[in-house]
Amino acid sequence: MKKYLFTIIAALYAMSATAQKSDTLKDAAADTLIFTAVENMPQFPGGKEKFYHFLSRTIRYPAIAREKNIQGKVVLTMVVEKDGSLTHLRVIKSLSDDTDEEALRVMRLCPRWNPGTQNGATVRVQYSMPISFTLAN
Repeated sequence: MKKYLFTIIAALYAMSATAQKSDTLKDAAADTLIFTAVENMPQFPGGKEKFYHFLSRTIRYPAIAREKNIQGKVVLTMVVEKDGSLTHLRVIKSLSDDTDEEALRVMRLCPRWNPGTQNGATVRVQYSMPISFTLAN
């Protein structure tokens, strides 16, 4: 009987230790997990209109791109962190070296975004952003 009781106690102890370890791993993974879709997607403070206004004020059309009549979209990917900062900025669809660099420069100047949320918790979200370069006729 003592041997059986000892086995049950040892098994319960092992399960509780495993549960604690699992919870710790979940917490650690939550800090590094990057979502691609969440209940509330991150957004520029003030919404899309404010973002477009920010872009129009901040983008400087590269001279070489203007001279060569280069127009189109640069698509960037980034991670909107829990604090709203933008990290892991990179070009996933290039237009030209000059326009790519300008798009990256402008996004690095962005103020902190309103972060995304999932189940009421602030989370890291990967976000793709097209930036158009269009010349007026």
